[in-house]
Formats: sequence, structure tokens, C-alpha cells
Amino acid sequence: MDEKISIVYQGKTYESPVITGTKNEKAFDIANLRKETGLITMDYGYQNTGSTKSSITFVDGEKGILRYRGYPIEELAEKATFPETAWLLIYGDLPTEDQLTAFRRLLTENSLIHENLLHFFREMPPSAHPMGILSSIVNALGLFSPRFYDTENQAGEFDLMVAGLVSKIRTIAAFSYKASIGEPFAYPEADRSYCSNFLNMMFSSHTKPFVVNPLMEKALNTLLIVHADHEQNCSTSTVRMVGSSQANLYASICAGICALWGPLHGGANQAVLETLLRVQKSGMTVKQVLERAKDKTDPFKLSGFGHRVYKSYDPRAKVLQGLMEKIFSHEDNQDPLLDIARELEHQALSDDYFIERKLYPNVDFYSGILYRAMGIPTNMLTVMFAIGRLPGWIAHWKEMHDDPCSKLNRPRQIYMGEKERHWLDREERA
Repeated sequence: MDEKISIVYQGKTYESPVITGTKNEKAFDIANLRKETGLITMDYGYQNTGSTKSSITFVDGEKGILRYRGYPIEELAEKATFPETAWLLIYGDLPTEDQLTAFRRLLTENSLIHENLLHFFREMPPSAHPMGILSSIVNALGLFSPRFYDTENQAGEFDLMVAGLVSKIRTIAAFSYKASIGEPFAYPEADRSYCSNFLNMMFSSHTKPFVVNPLMEKALNTLLIVHADHEQNCSTSTVRMVGSSQANLYASICAGICALWGPLHGGANQAVLETLLRVQKSGMTVKQVLERAKDKTDPFKLSGFGHRVYKSYDPRAKVLQGLMEKIFSHEDNQDPLLDIARELEHQALSDDYFIERKLYPNVDFYSGILYRAMGIPTNMLTVMFAIGRLPGWIAHWKEMHDDPCSKLNRPRQIYMGEKERHWLDREERA
């Protein structure tokens, strides 16, 4: 029997269907609410609004579950490569051996950016934020390949565009870093893996060859996978919002990057690292840090704890916690910030304030320390997030365009401004 919800308004009863998802999550379908009753719903920040049906990612915040296309994040982080995960998210299933070989070949063949774009890097001021550079050049990529603006009914064009974006984003990121420190660009090499290529472009130079540490390569692979998608977050919703106007993929991804740039979204891992550095320099004890975090009159904010979705331990944080134990078990890999982070977690998880509010470490709490261990500078942390999140953005853009029920996004509002007023001449306004 189909479930329905009844609304009584001005003496009349209206019925709307209940939508049930794969994991028995339920939604009240209000698509016809305004048409039938004249009412809209009010939901600041869309905290309780479902904007679409999706088959890409499942999150259960109460149980701490994250799955990409049905696969637990723990399994993918342990067994998959980032290109495999990207294929899974975008195309719906794990690639066959032939598909993965072809995809890797496309990634290799499309890793370079147009030489004219190199002038952009050289002319930008060294102080330019890498996220600003990344968003600008991703948008500009489409200008050099206008045929990708319309990929409908063009066999293979979408696949080529996808491979180009997934491959080129790491080149753009590495070039932006090199430009900021005044070093020559290091170009991608065909015989390297996705993550090894990025690390080599970041840290190699003409005077000092860079040897990629396999442990760091594995760590980068894992970090990109755990960031690859997280259902309808701020930046993904932005990609869908912009894409709903039938804007091209480059413009939509550019918008997603800009949304991710915000400190409340992708900038959170940078905020965690800056907080830990601040604690280290100030000499505050962990107890003092927690007391300040609990004091509502204190402007101090402890980043990295709590999550809009997760009300239990973030499964991505668990993955990264295990990864840290492997990396920092080596004597040559030590970081005093890790000791602070570990003690913060230990004391917070035994503190009634944090327990009652279900404030557990999230993915940002440890990702910054891991990137720091690789030598990634603090202002590049959000860029790293963007590299990882790109496949999820593409997957959602594709799913939206493939959905015949997709519509131009157009939220409503309740107007609270002035009533009708009429023009006054200047002398009458005194």
C-alpha cells in the first residue's frame, strides 16, 4: 500500500505521496504543494530538503556509513585506485580490465594543458590563492575545446571530456604551486600513476630529481578516494544548480570549485591545521583548548569536530586514522601536531560536552596533517579536496543531465521587505 501524508489547510485536506529509497529512507513529496495549496516550505540552508533522487552515494550519518554506488568507503580506500573510483562514480560500476586500461590511457594522453594557458600562471601575482587559479583555468579549458560544450549525441566526446578534466586538474594544481614559488613547471610523465605523477609535478625540479615515496603515494590515493563524493553537499549542489540551466560541464565544475573554496566547506581542513599550529605556538594545554571551545563567549573555534550529517564517528576519519598510524610509525615521519591532535581526540571523546552533542572527529581533522606530511602547503589543501571531489561533481552533473525529470533549479522565497512604495523626488526625501 502506498504511503501518503495528509495536510489540513483552511479546512481542506491535501494528500502527497511518500517516496521510499533503497535503504528505506523516506521523503515527503511536495512537488505539487504550491499548486494545490498555494503554500511553499521554509527550510533555511536546505537542511531538510531533498533536491533530487540519486544513485551515486549513500550516507547514513547516524550509523557512520558512506558508500559509493553501494561499495563501502572502507573497501574502496583499501583496495581501489583513484582512477577506478572516479570511473565507478561517473559510470556506475567498477571498470573492467579493458575499461580501466583505456581510461588510464586517456588520462595519460590528456594530462597536458594548452600552452597558451601557461601565460596565465606566469602573469598571476605570487600571492594569488591556488583555488582562484584552479577555478579560472578549469573554466578556461572549455574555451580551448568548445566542441565539449555540447556532447549530446556525440559518441566518445563525453568520455574524452571526463578524462581530460580528471587528468588536467592535477596538472593545473601542480602548475599553480610551481608558479607561486617561482619554479619552472614539471610536466606529467606517461609512465607514472595518477598520484605519483601529481607528486612528481609538485616537487621535482631540474636540479633535484624527486623520488616518490610509495607510502605517500598510497596516502594521496586514499585521501582522494575518501573525498571523491559526499552526496548533496554545498559544492555538489552548486554543480547541479548551475548545470540545471544546461550550463556546460566546465562552468558547472568552476562553480563547484568556488563553493568548495569557502571556509565552512572545503576550507575546513586548512582551518584544522591552522588551529593545531595556533595551539602549538601558544603553548595552550589540550584541556585549555577544550575549555575555550566549550565557552560560547570565547571566539576560539575548534575545527575538525562535528559534522552536519554524521552524528557518529565519520567513517572517512576512521580510514584516515588507520592511514596515519602507518605513515607516522616510521621514525623519519614525525609531526608534533599529530600528538596534539591525538590528545585532543582522546580528551574530547571522554568529555560530556562533546559526547552529548555527538561531536566526533570528522574527515578534516586528520587530512591536513596527512597532506602536511607529503609536503603539501597549507594554502593548497582546499585544492587537494577539489582534485578528489571532481569525479563526484562530474557524476552528479551527468546523472542530472541523464534524468528526464530534471528541471531548472529555482528555489522559492518568502518576501519580508517593504510593501509597495512610490517614487519620491529628491527634495521630497528629506
